[in-house]
Amino acid sequence: MAEQERVRVSKILSQLGLCSRREADAFIERGWVLVDGEPVTELGTRVFPHQKVTLTKSAQTRQDASVTILMHKPIGIVSGQPEPGYKPALSLVTAEAHFKGDKSPQRFHPMQVKGLAPAGRLDIDSTGLLVLTQDGRVAKQLIGENSPIEKEYLVRIVGTLTNEGLAKLNYGLSLDGQALRRAQVSWLNKEQLRFILREGKKRQIRRMCELVGVRVAGLKRVRIGKVMLGDLPLGQWRYLRSDESF
Repeated sequence: MAEQERVRVSKILSQLGLCSRREADAFIERGWVLVDGEPVTELGTRVFPHQKVTLTKSAQTRQDASVTILMHKPIGIVSGQPEPGYKPALSLVTAEAHFKGDKSPQRFHPMQVKGLAPAGRLDIDSTGLLVLTQDGRVAKQLIGENSPIEKEYLVRIVGTLTNEGLAKLNYGLSLDGQALRRAQVSWLNKEQLRFILREGKKRQIRRMCELVGVRVAGLKRVRIGKVMLGDLPLGQWRYLRSDESF
């Protein structure tokens, strides 16, 4: 077989849904990835598609101990990397900001913040449900062009939205030269729309609204998959429970 037919081990693990590529690299460095039962330790290792790639029990134990956090992100907080003058969402993961009504048995420890990363974005001027996780399986499920997970938003608009404009929001718009997937957009009340999307281009809802002649005055994400924002207070967080899934 030719060399170009080999595939990176990290890519195979990601495609199998066993972990994210970033997590795969960390596991490879620890010797926790097996190819045909033998550990590999070199980043960038490539194997043939027919070879069996698995994780050791140590890797599985690490994943089971990892935490996923649900946050009600306020406006003015950035999802990922800090920006000048703005705090990152990670800075809100403190014992003080832990929701008192959290039904999870997990207890907060500062080490849980290590390796915690946002699984998807929520713009600085938007509020609502944000997921931060140490678990590459969760990240893989929520991030990426092919993620099937629905995301629901309540969107307050300014301007006149015609019936034709509403129809285009549901289907028929393009961004960055690409046709958008079919959305579910409907009136919630005379000022607010409900958007349900299965993709997440940068500032997608705001840009969609601009294309049909209206402006977004407020945007709140209330659901990701089967997980609701619910009664989680603004600026607080809770754990994803073992009986919940996206």
